[in-house]
Amino acid sequence: MGAALRAQTADEGLSSRNFDALSRYIYDYSGIKMPISKQTMLEGRLRRRLRATGVSNLNDYCDYLFKRGGMDKEAIFLIDAVTTNKTDFFREPKHFDYMVRTALPEMVAAGHRRLRVWSSACSTGAEPYTLAMLLQDFVETTHGIDYRILATDLSTTVLQAAHRGIYPREMVQPVPAEMQRRYVMTARDPSHGDVRIHPHLRSTVGFARMNLMDSPYKVGEPMHMIFCRNVLIYFDKQTQAKVLSQLCDCLVPGGFLYIGHSETVAGVSLPVHQVANTIFKKI
Repeated sequence: MGAALRAQTADEGLSSRNFDALSRYIYDYSGIKMPISKQTMLEGRLRRRLRATGVSNLNDYCDYLFKRGGMDKEAIFLIDAVTTNKTDFFREPKHFDYMVRTALPEMVAAGHRRLRVWSSACSTGAEPYTLAMLLQDFVETTHGIDYRILATDLSTTVLQAAHRGIYPREMVQPVPAEMQRRYVMTARDPSHGDVRIHPHLRSTVGFARMNLMDSPYKVGEPMHMIFCRNVLIYFDKQTQAKVLSQLCDCLVPGGFLYIGHSETVAGVSLPVHQVANTIFKKI
């Protein structure tokens, strides 16, 4: 085979049949919709897996997945490739303002002493570490209170990064200066571009892989607060309703659910009432 033909074969796009098969599998596995408008994006991301699997083009990759049993080994990598992992420290800050000023004092007033908080789509860790900074500040000024954070995600790649807690210096710029001083470690060499979350703060966060399509959610004791932000937008209405209902099942009575500012629970019957923009309290 000539070099030009080999390049053409490697660059071959997905057939409509294979795109449909992948779309169905991704939806059934993760709830993520993959319309035809995302075919080019999907092809670009999956090409990174060709070398790892030893196949020459995307349609051979689909044969490997669906006809030769490759899905047993490849499913996690396939889902990693299609997930989107946008995250920032102190993203949507009004949620954190409400948590500190209202939700946490209400939890303490209700008699809760060991607070459990779940970051249900934690990506590379900015959200759970933001929560940890705020909770650590809170418990240091509130006698007899402890906390633990569960951070989950579908992607093993981002979970590994989150567990390390190492970030480019510019990524922690939204963190208030005093919190940076207490909770973010910088290298002695000023030319070193990365920073790391303090070990004590990292120890308060437990990371685990979880698929929000699973039922029920195995999170142990009920949560006092659940953050599920900017995830529902990838699901259809039926899947949104299922996920929201199961999240509410994991909340203590009076617990708080936070969703993304572009998301809604409209049309879904849930045991919650709205207490602020995209913040809900379990009845």
